[in-house]
Amino acid sequence: MLVCVFLWSSSGQNSAPEAVLNCCEGDILFLLDSSGSVSSYDYSRMLGFLSELLLPFSLGEDQVRVSLLQVGTQPRLEFGFDSHNSQTGLQGALGNTKPLRGDTNTEEALRMAKDWVLKPGGGAGAREELPRVLVWLTDGVKPGDVIGPMEKLREEGVAVLVISTGHGNYQVLRQVVTPPVESHLYFVDIDDMSIITEDLRDAIIGMFASERRESAHCVNMVWYRHRFNINFHSFHSSHYNEHVLRFKVKRVSTGGVCCTSGSVLRSQSVSSLTEILRAERLQVRDVSTDSAMLQWRPVLAGLTGYYEIRGPGTSPSTSGDSSMARLMDLKPDTTYMATLTPKSNLQVLNPLSVTFTTKPEVLSPTVVTVSDSGANGVRVSWGPLQPESVQSFQVEYMALPGGKLHMTTVGQGQNSTLLTNLQPDTQYLVTVSARHSSGRERAMSVKVCTEEVRPALADLQLTTVGSDSVQVDWKASVDGLRGYWLTWEGQGIHGSTAAPRSSLYLPSNSLSTRLTHLPPATRVCVSPVYRTARGEGLCCMAQFHSDASVWGHRS
Repeated sequence: MLVCVFLWSSSGQNSAPEAVLNCCEGDILFLLDSSGSVSSYDYSRMLGFLSELLLPFSLGEDQVRVSLLQVGTQPRLEFGFDSHNSQTGLQGALGNTKPLRGDTNTEEALRMAKDWVLKPGGGAGAREELPRVLVWLTDGVKPGDVIGPMEKLREEGVAVLVISTGHGNYQVLRQVVTPPVESHLYFVDIDDMSIITEDLRDAIIGMFASERRESAHCVNMVWYRHRFNINFHSFHSSHYNEHVLRFKVKRVSTGGVCCTSGSVLRSQSVSSLTEILRAERLQVRDVSTDSAMLQWRPVLAGLTGYYEIRGPGTSPSTSGDSSMARLMDLKPDTTYMATLTPKSNLQVLNPLSVTFTTKPEVLSPTVVTVSDSGANGVRVSWGPLQPESVQSFQVEYMALPGGKLHMTTVGQGQNSTLLTNLQPDTQYLVTVSARHSSGRERAMSVKVCTEEVRPALADLQLTTVGSDSVQVDWKASVDGLRGYWLTWEGQGIHGSTAAPRSSLYLPSNSLSTRLTHLPPATRVCVSPVYRTARGEGLCCMAQFHSDASVWGHRS
């Protein structure tokens, strides 16, 4: 008996296409980075992206439910799965969400997700027997030790997707997402997030579809051309499929499923929809280029026995308490068949088979990122490594426009290199290419800008004039200089502030100025201003007495 289930919806929301509104049933937790490393602008763009992403979904107990967990020094559950059953409520909550700031404590947020928010059956947790999806939005800055916690979530059946809006560590992020990486890991500029909205939405719907084949409203049974009798419905040989509508899961009671034409195909006593489905379900999930996960209902739970699995990369027997096994060392773009045979001395259980095809090989590099950018050097990273197929990597770089071409070759086990002796404040084109043992080559390019040189202020002199004025003189390098930024404030006892801070911007040809009407003790600071930022400045304290005095600071 093969059991399939279709989703039925009674929702009245009509703001999106029917195919999207009634697509699926499951729980989505968004892990949103709102720490101090995320600017207010970036944060608002992330919320806008979530709003657009979720707008087409129909919400409710029998549809999609959404929860938002913010990441800061102390992570906070902004709203749980049972908070919003309509788009009006959800969109309003997203619009009113404020950032937490502070540190990026992703590890604590993942602990909360595992132990509370995504735990099935809890008061505020996810629903039992339904797909759970975690979508992590991060700027990629100091995510912490997330590989272990994410792996535990995936082992418990949670599907993971990641969107990075900054220079995230590809090697870390690729290990936390549910395979395939190319479909579930996104690197995107904060201003271009809308270009991945449809792909991400399709990925979520796909995860719901692969995880779930039944709903609380309808079960679809497929059988051979025999007559089956169940005490709540009769199926006849004239149809292969029959819908049982308004199926209440907790109230189903059947005497069994059997063939009345003489040869019994299957007979099983069941008391709930879960038990009906448990007998006939073998799934393949997390299919990548070289591995796949087999998952099945634990039909031997409570019985003595084991599972015999025939397929590539498996052991001869698997414990009866198990419900999954990973197939390893598979070949890319290859079709396999795996067979699961429950072995028990107490009853005979039919074997289950499933056919699947591994993902086509994705040639490295697929991602190139830049970090540790300075005035004379940058670090370039790429991935995946693929040491079994890549012979070497070649990095080429040149200043734009029309600079000299430089190149360096690195080994197959190296995923980054530091480019040095670069020109300050210059745009470079960097190309990483991989030479594969098959003879094929793949290249990917990025543009990167080095930082400008910002020399510090060389000298600062203060000379008091009268009882409340000071002559300020300074020296600085003139290369790239745009101007000077002066600040001054009165100082009280033990260095406390006695007067509000004042500031003044002066052009680059100014090397002195006079400040008047100052408090008796005044701290004066001068910083050089360049195109992209201020350089390091100097500060001096001026104290007024009857005679003129000179204070200075030379770097």
